[in-house]
This record gives sequence, C-alpha cells and structure tokens, in this order.
Amino acid sequence: MRYTITTDATTAECGVEQTVLDALLRSGVWMPNSCNQGSCGTCKIRVQSGRVDHRASPLDTLPETERAAGFALACQATVLSDVVVANPAGGHRETNRLRDFSALVSAVVDVAAETRMIVLSLEEPLQFSAGQYVEIKVPGTDIRRQYSLANPPSDTQRLELHIRRRSGGIASDWWAFDAVRPGQRVDITGPLGDFSFDEDSAGPIVMLAGGTGLAPMKSILCQALASDGCREIVLYHGVRSRRELYDLDFYREMEEEYSGFRFVSCVSREAGGDRAGYVTEAFLGDIASAKNYTGYVCGSEVFVDSAVKALKRRRISPRRLHRERFSRAAPISA
Repeated sequence: MRYTITTDATTAECGVEQTVLDALLRSGVWMPNSCNQGSCGTCKIRVQSGRVDHRASPLDTLPETERAAGFALACQATVLSDVVVANPAGGHRETNRLRDFSALVSAVVDVAAETRMIVLSLEEPLQFSAGQYVEIKVPGTDIRRQYSLANPPSDTQRLELHIRRRSGGIASDWWAFDAVRPGQRVDITGPLGDFSFDEDSAGPIVMLAGGTGLAPMKSILCQALASDGCREIVLYHGVRSRRELYDLDFYREMEEEYSGFRFVSCVSREAGGDRAGYVTEAFLGDIASAKNYTGYVCGSEVFVDSAVKALKRRRISPRRLHRERFSRAAPISA
C-alpha cells in the first residue's frame, strides 16, 4: 500500500514503512534535514490533515503538546493515511534526489591518531552539494551511520570519508578500524543534510572546524575556490593533540595556489600546530568584525555551540551562519 504526501502543489508517494522525509527527498521535494536521528528538530513539520505514526520521535524534540497540535518529525514519522503538510520554512528549493547506491571501498588510509580516511568508489554518479553527507549501512548489520563527504561535488564517483574512532562504536571501532577492507561492498544512501556551501554568498568566508568536522569544510572550501579563486577564506581547525592533525600538506598547497586562502591549525592541550589553544581564541584574536563574513561551523555539539557564540560576538549575520553538529549515535540495545 502507498499513500500520498501533499505540500502546496507538490505530491509525493510514500510507502507504509517509509518516513515522510525519505519519501519527499526521493521525490526531489526539498525538506529541511540535519541529524536524521530525531534529535535536532530541523525536519519538524505540521500535518494539516491525515494521520502519522510518530514512531521513535523523542519527547525532548517533539513533546506531547506539539504532537497534539499536529507537528511531527519528518525523519521519524511514517504515514497512516494520505496527508497534507505545511510548506517547509524557506519555501521550495532545488535539491538532489535521495538515492541508494552500492559503493566499493577503494582505499583505507590512517591519516591521524584514531582517524581514518575511507574512499568509496561508485559505478554511477552521486550528485550532492558541498557539505552534505551520506548514510552508510554497516556491512553485516542493519545499523546505519552518517558521514560527511570531504570530496568536492565535482568528484561524483569518488567519495572521501573522514572517520574518527569511537571506543565500542559499531561503525567506527568495529567496521572502519577493523573489518573494513579494500574491495568490500557497502550500501549507502545520499545525499542528506542542509549544511552546504551558499552559492549566493559574497565576501569573505570564515570556517571553524573541530576534529573530523574538517571533512565537509574541505568539500566546501574546494567548491568556494572553484567558484571564485580570489575569495578571502580562512579555515581554523582545532584538535587536542598534534597527533590528531591531518591533511596539512593539502591545505599548505591550497595556500600556495590561492593567495586569499589561509589555514590555521589549533592544538588545545599541548604545544604544536600554528596556534596553541582553542579555535575560538584564534578566531577572536584575528578577526575584529565578521559582519560581512559568511561563516561555516562543524564539529561536536560542544564545539559548535562555542564557535557559534564566538562568531556572534564578532557580529556575523545569523542568515550567513551555517552550522553542522556531529551528534553521537544512540546506543544499540542489547
């Protein structure tokens, strides 16, 4: 059985076990989305008519009062009838359709302490925006995890992932740092996420990345410089120890090729890198006003909250501030 989801003049088909978000994105209908785990609330919609099953929607993100008022999390809710939903905030946008792919692991490289680069090869191209991510089904399991794409959108059949090891993690510890092998087949879904390069922006760019939050920044940086090689861009990368720094040669080469680009590595717990201390300290010391800047922030929840506060202190415009939080996956039930 299939139902329909209608938003304004657009209609998408939806299966009984398919989430509202999945159905809309696969139909080429834009819908805000970020974590796709129900924790951020980015994909919250209002159901104007029809019935939905909220399934595992967290009460912290979608309390009972909002459910009673017709709200739902598109990434969690499935439909129980034909439904009509209010237009997403921001109106309709061009979007790349969500699709399923079979990928081949072509390279596994240790790039830093507890950090690996895994390269996937596709037989057919994946169209995506710089900054977006893909969802991987961990081989041999039904578990899915999300990883940002570090390659630019021009590399449609070579996907570069940066994965940090998490002790006990099914995807990172068990697969990415143990079971993964070149030649292994992996099922992926993408593209996903709203964190992406703002094609309409102008003026200087500041980028603040923590740990493997550097991955989508690499993609955005390449896209930004491909669009305007003279653009002023500064990228701050923060880690705790020197052993966690990576891709330094790439960014130094980019500095030599593009005179407007500057890369600043920050090490917080020991000497090393370009700066000692935190990314936010380096940024606040360097830039007196970010009023005319476009800002990109990516990393852990704590890192993103701190970086956003620093950017706001320097008067960045809220509409020009883009952020992506890396949330820890929910624990697997025994």
